[in-house]
Amino acid sequence: MTGALGPRERPELALNPPAAQDPGRIIVALDFPDPGQALGLAGRLNPGICRLKVGFELFVSAGPSLVERLVASGFDVFLDLKFHDIPNTVRSATAAAGRLGVWMLNVHALGGRAMLEAAREGVEVGPHRPKLIAVTILTSLGAPELTDLGIGGAVDTEVLRLASVARASGLDGVVCSAQEAPRLRGAQGEGFLLVTPGIRPQRGPRDDQRRVVTPREAVARGADYLVIGRPITRAPDPVAAIESIRRMLA
Repeated sequence: MTGALGPRERPELALNPPAAQDPGRIIVALDFPDPGQALGLAGRLNPGICRLKVGFELFVSAGPSLVERLVASGFDVFLDLKFHDIPNTVRSATAAAGRLGVWMLNVHALGGRAMLEAAREGVEVGPHRPKLIAVTILTSLGAPELTDLGIGGAVDTEVLRLASVARASGLDGVVCSAQEAPRLRGAQGEGFLLVTPGIRPQRGPRDDQRRVVTPREAVARGADYLVIGRPITRAPDPVAAIESIRRMLA
């Protein structure tokens, strides 16, 4: 399916009441090519036990209407589009994302200070201010890839540098590997959000992630939120997978 969902193409998604409890640390990555699959999984989940992430593939396939429906069903939604453009464009994009009612969105720290400040201005224009975080170095990149890109520093050095720029620009936190989280927490202190992808159960497959840790290790290293995709979405019972991780973290 391509393009935004039409009125006759939209799978049913029950409207859940607002979460009666903190959804916790888990953000389920709805990395599906088909909106029906994403909505089918969301319909089985409780907004009181997890949040949801909508990324490039699903957003391009389904459009903003899917995000609005997830928000209306009671979920906190992390819109993972990694905006990276000239400051005026990014300001307008983050303002538009805020109007969708998302809980959090992100931009690329490599866009520079002016772009980061413009992104912050964009999320502050509406009545609902989403959390704004920056991507530092993608977890699929290692030292050889950084060298290819002309970035001479080590991965952890570049992550620390970009996180400092993000905080100085007024952002709420960064996306980072949990392997960098201890140094980031030490450098930035409490209150600066650390959102970690690359989370895998022990002995699970690494897929395309280079820097991966288990959920318990991530929290021990200072992560606030854990973005978990395939270990939940491809599990025989996704709900049981979430509950298992929640028990592990408890």
